[in-house]
Amino acid sequence: MLSSRFIRSISIDWEAIPQDSYLRGILALMRLEELELTHDVTIFVGENGTGKSTLLEAIAVASGFNREGGTLNFAHSSYDDVSELHEALTLVRGFSRPKWGQYLRAESLYNVATLVNTEYAGGHVSLPDLHAQSHGESFLSFLRYAPARSLLILDEPEAALSPRRQLELAKLVEKAAQEGSQFIIVTHSPIVMGIRDAQVLSFDDGSVHEVDWRQTDAVRVMRDYLAERLG
Repeated sequence: MLSSRFIRSISIDWEAIPQDSYLRGILALMRLEELELTHDVTIFVGENGTGKSTLLEAIAVASGFNREGGTLNFAHSSYDDVSELHEALTLVRGFSRPKWGQYLRAESLYNVATLVNTEYAGGHVSLPDLHAQSHGESFLSFLRYAPARSLLILDEPEAALSPRRQLELAKLVEKAAQEGSQFIIVTHSPIVMGIRDAQVLSFDDGSVHEVDWRQTDAVRVMRDYLAERLG
């Protein structure tokens, strides 16, 4: 049976990356040549500085998204700090194209919300006034209003969300995946890592490898902390 995922795998041509690039100092990325996305939800986990967001950004830009977030139509830029990794990235795509897409970064959501309300208003996805909502609510609005068969690339969505809202996010992702959408997510949240039927890829220990979310460092740290505090 043919895969219904929009992005099925990625590969990196390291010969296209300069020898003095900082990317060659990120151990998990340096050892990565090809990565298969086997589920409709793929989650990148690991410590800070292990290359999760760098790879996610490269996938988003190689897919045609604006480097600061938004839909495929967005062309704004306030500061160009994107790495050259996207230039060395090859995406193996599925046989269908997404009806809609979003690349969301918590730190640039304000700019995206402004553009949704002004320059890019009136698109086929009708979003509410995002500036009239809290940071977390506006983040969730992109998921609530996304049509079926969307491609959503999310960088640390939990940054704007309470634990209760993180549970809502997890349920929205699970429902959208059942309707044919694909997600690639970077997170430090044990709740988001626990999204059902997700492929969880750890960037720890110097390589990108599949893990059981219950065995991730984030879950272990949270479990130990709660056990100590709760007695």
